[in-house]
Amino acid sequence: MHHHCIRLIGLAAAAFVLCAPAALDAQSFKTSWGDPDLQGTWTNQTLTPLERPAEFAGKPVLTAEEARAYEARLRQQNNADIRTPGTRRDVTVAYNDAWWDRGERIVADRRTSLIVDPADGKIPALTPAAQKRAEAARAANAAIGDNPAAPEDLDVYSRCIIRSALPRLSTGYNNNYEIVQTPGYVAILQEQIHDTRIIPLDGRPHLSSVMRNYLGDSRGKWEGDTLVVETTNFHPKGNPMGGYNVLSDENLRLVERFRRTADDTIEYTFTVDNPTMWTKPWTAVINWKRSRGELLEYACHEGNYSLRGMLSAARAEEAAGKR
Repeated sequence: MHHHCIRLIGLAAAAFVLCAPAALDAQSFKTSWGDPDLQGTWTNQTLTPLERPAEFAGKPVLTAEEARAYEARLRQQNNADIRTPGTRRDVTVAYNDAWWDRGERIVADRRTSLIVDPADGKIPALTPAAQKRAEAARAANAAIGDNPAAPEDLDVYSRCIIRSALPRLSTGYNNNYEIVQTPGYVAILQEQIHDTRIIPLDGRPHLSSVMRNYLGDSRGKWEGDTLVVETTNFHPKGNPMGGYNVLSDENLRLVERFRRTADDTIEYTFTVDNPTMWTKPWTAVINWKRSRGELLEYACHEGNYSLRGMLSAARAEEAAGKR
């Protein structure tokens, strides 16, 4: 009912009178015990980049025509079926385009970046200490190259330990989430690595600072119709935002806001506060849309097998005197 009324409102102003009661009710989705209802399966796929591209500097919003042209260009650039046989890219890109789930469109409001603060749509500058850390990380990775001595030389993503970095952003595939609620708790199942965040709402304090997790330690509360989740206590080797080539550390304080704005939409807003990494906090907004069907298990067997293959190949080359 809510969904059809929203469509009718868009078709004709006269239809608004018929649908007004249901449309107003759609703004207050509630569980049987009275909490705002966020439950269901959702996707955050979008072509909108996290940071504003240089070509759109000073242009936070595209026209409808510009958005269509930009979407078409991005779909063409992302098309994994366009390859040159025999090239490195042809060999290393394991999936054809049918496997990717990047989305077809930019966000509905045609923004040129998910970041809304700072106003330039860019992640703030790194602190001097963070710049040194980034340089040290690049040097360490270069020294390892394709010759890891042990699994610990490789990142947690390659080792299939965690791939659902926080905060959640649209990636190449597996952009789906399932939210389940009970009185006092919200659970968010993330498709990649099937991690589930269990978020208590009872006001309990965070864990001791000596307890560090790859997905941090989350605590939630309701502010009106918005679920506000604060996450701290990240693991120093987890690099929670590493999946987006953004360096962060264990001092990250993440505040997420989930607000149901329509039957098929959750507005997801997050603020990153990491004073040992960035010179000031920054905020991004993305709409989660209702997804069809249930989430299936994401099993990272490919990564586990390839990890063993990389290590054994490195040892074989060493034994042969090639390294």
